[in-house]
Order: sequence, then structure tokens, then C-alpha cells
Amino acid sequence: MTESEGADRAPTEVGFFRTPLGLRVVDSPTRGRILGLLGNGELAFEEIVERTERAKSTVSVHLRELVADGVLGSRNDPDDGRRKYFHIEAEYLGRLSDAERLEADLGRLLTDYDPADPDSAVFYRAVLRSVRVALLGGGINIDPILHAAGRGLGRGIARTFADLTIEELLEALTGFWSRHALGRLKVAATAPLELVVYDCFECMDLPYLGRPACAFESGLLTAVFEGHYGSAALIEETACYAMGSGYCRFVIEPGVQMPAA
Repeated sequence: MTESEGADRAPTEVGFFRTPLGLRVVDSPTRGRILGLLGNGELAFEEIVERTERAKSTVSVHLRELVADGVLGSRNDPDDGRRKYFHIEAEYLGRLSDAERLEADLGRLLTDYDPADPDSAVFYRAVLRSVRVALLGGGINIDPILHAAGRGLGRGIARTFADLTIEELLEALTGFWSRHALGRLKVAATAPLELVVYDCFECMDLPYLGRPACAFESGLLTAVFEGHYGSAALIEETACYAMGSGYCRFVIEPGVQMPAA
């Protein structure tokens, strides 16, 4: 691991920005350094490289992604087409350290729960999220355990839904999500198959993690579609509440044919 890679993985403060593309969270030390420099006005690419003390290629990647996210803007030097200037384009909303963010989220989950609420799903959702956030605060990732648990449940569901057509299976899954208060499942596309979940039970109130968080649902869908396709189904979560999206999206494709039992 290089020194710069190690720095980007170190604990850092998290900055929040409002852009035309929506809320964006910056949690990389290098990007935070770039934004701190640009807070005093625009700078040329070469000046940013010099002041951040990072490789040109590293800075270039960070700048390109910040521009794509709407956090930064850029312009070319009218007198030198090879020279580019960068400036902050988004509205700065504030920042929290990782520890403060997780502690605040855990506190909110606990204090927002109403014990008089008759909906048992609300209680179990609060329990699951509180446990996950508390473990995240301690640096523990339980996603592999949740994924395995989801696959275990999914295998039972797959047997129940055996011999259904794909249309019937999708209708059955939509009903299953609704009956068990897992969220609102919708079919967004069929080639490839895309399922979107709104009000996701597993991750809707998790803090921003910058990565998919629906390990249990991914495991469940993997087992269900392995049973349907008779193949190692490929499930990719491409959007998630924990990534700043307003829904969770799963792209599903059949994989390699599985041998007969």
C-alpha cells in the first residue's frame, strides 16, 4: 500500500455538499484537502498537485470524480489550453467525523423508536439497525453473516416458488416484500432484470457508508434466483440508501449453469 492509499483509508471527517445531482458526501482525506484548498478560490491543476503532495495521476482521478459528482467545476485557461482551473461548485452543508456520525445515527435510531407503535416490523427494524450501526462504530462488518442468513432464507423461499414463470416469480416476490414489511419492491427493467426497493427494511436509515449495505436482501435474492435459473445467479446492488440514493437497486443475471444434484 502506498502512503497516499493509506491516507485515503484513514479515519476522516465527512463533508456534505448539495449539488444539482443531489446530496454528495466527501469522506476521503485527499478530497477533503483539495476542497480545503479550493475554499480560498480556484486553483490550477498543477497548484493542487503541488499543495496536496500527491501524484498527478491520483489528484487527476479525484478531481475528475468530484467534477462528475457536481462538487467541483472547472474551466480551461483561455491563453493556455493545456492549463485547467478548478473551483467548488456545490453548496457546503457541514461535516461530521466518522465517530460522531455513527454515534449520532445510533442515538437517533434509539430515541426515534416509539414503544407504543403496534407495528412489530418497526421494532425489529430499529433493533437490526441499532446493532449494525453499533458494530460499524466498533469497526465490525457483519455483512457476510447477513448475506449467509439471507441465502439460507432464500433457499426456503425458492422451494416455495419452484416452477413459477419469471413473471409469476416477480409477482410473488413483490407480495413477499410487502407482506413482511421489507419495503416496496418494483420491477424497473427486464433486460437485464432490475429490481428496485423503496423504504428498504435493511438500510433505509443507515448512515452514509459509500457502499451497498443490503447484504441480507442480496443473499436472499441470490438464493431465490439460483433456484429459478438453476444457475449461479449474479446479483449486483448498484444503488442503495447507504450510498446516498433514495432506493435500492439490484441487477440480476443468470451465471454459470450449476451441476445437477
